Amino acid sequence: MMRILLLLAFTTVCAVTSLHAQSATPTPSPSLEQRVSDLEAYVNNSARGADAAGAQAISKISGPGPGHNAWLMTSALLVLFMTLPGLALFYGGLVRQKNVLSILAQCLGIAGLVTILWWAIGYSLVFAPGCAFLGSSKFAFLRGVTAAPNTDYSYWVSHNVFAMYQLMFAIITPALIIGSVAERMKFSAVMVIVTFWMFLVYFPLAHMVWGIDGLMNGVWNPNARIRAIDFAGGTVVHMSSGWSALLLCLFLGPRLGFRKEIMAPHSMVLCMVGTGMLWVGWYGFNAGSALGADGIAANAFMTTTLATAIASSTWAALEWLLRGKPSVLGFCSGAVGGLVVITPACGFVDGTGAVIIGVLAGAVPFFACTKLKS
Repeated sequence: MMRILLLLAFTTVCAVTSLHAQSATPTPSPSLEQRVSDLEAYVNNSARGADAAGAQAISKISGPGPGHNAWLMTSALLVLFMTLPGLALFYGGLVRQKNVLSILAQCLGIAGLVTILWWAIGYSLVFAPGCAFLGSSKFAFLRGVTAAPNTDYSYWVSHNVFAMYQLMFAIITPALIIGSVAERMKFSAVMVIVTFWMFLVYFPLAHMVWGIDGLMNGVWNPNARIRAIDFAGGTVVHMSSGWSALLLCLFLGPRLGFRKEIMAPHSMVLCMVGTGMLWVGWYGFNAGSALGADGIAANAFMTTTLATAIASSTWAALEWLLRGKPSVLGFCSGAVGGLVVITPACGFVDGTGAVIIGVLAGAVPFFACTKLKS
């Protein structure tokens, strides 16, 4: 009898152990082929095997890629450098001396204000899935925004790094507008207008163009109604700020004393230094928008350089031809024009296309400023 009981107990233990082992079967380890494939995906900035729908094996490279992450962190710093101090010095040099500090204060104030809005709800309204026009509150207060990649936008960049990179775009966009109202608006009024503008213009437009389910996201949303392809912000940043600046300056009217007293830029030195900083920082703006250190980023780097240099030279050459000599302001204006115009196309065009864009970016604004304005 004792032997039978022992046999039954032994059989029961074996059965339970077997069932437990079956229920706790670990996820299959990746094969050598998948590991090599993951490394290839990292180099090519594409999806790893474990990112595919229905993937059975985990990846040994499950987190962000250090090289791509490092490039995007560097790019975020470069884009912030465009505003602080690049844009501040560029605009500061173009206004009268008594208004330089107001320009600097407005740039700093916008940086702080937009950062708070971005943390609270802005990032979520732009990049969380929602409807075709606006995101949701999924990432409010950066909830769930961790070091793990958000594969809706990048397979190899940390979600929090991506969020901070996009914050720099949100900062510089309203800062661009203040050039149109320089010397004509109080600091408090600028802060109020920027707050409303971010919710009414920037957040919806950025989601429509860049959001995963945005109305105009022609790159990632197969159901986009308008298939816009904006590589680095031609629509979201430059068109939104440009049209808003035009409407705002028309609404405010000319500065007091306009055409009655001299309002020449007080320091072309500051303007030129600011232009140089904008040019350098723009590599993070354009090449960084590839969201990885890959061939697309390299192409954006090349086309940005060519278009900017050609546009700067074109504007100055037209001044030399029509006015007898080039000016530092002409070189600076042409460079900024080239940077702006190449932005939405920098990841798609080749070198020759960038040169053509540079010529147009220098010539068209030149005649607009010298003929159309007069």
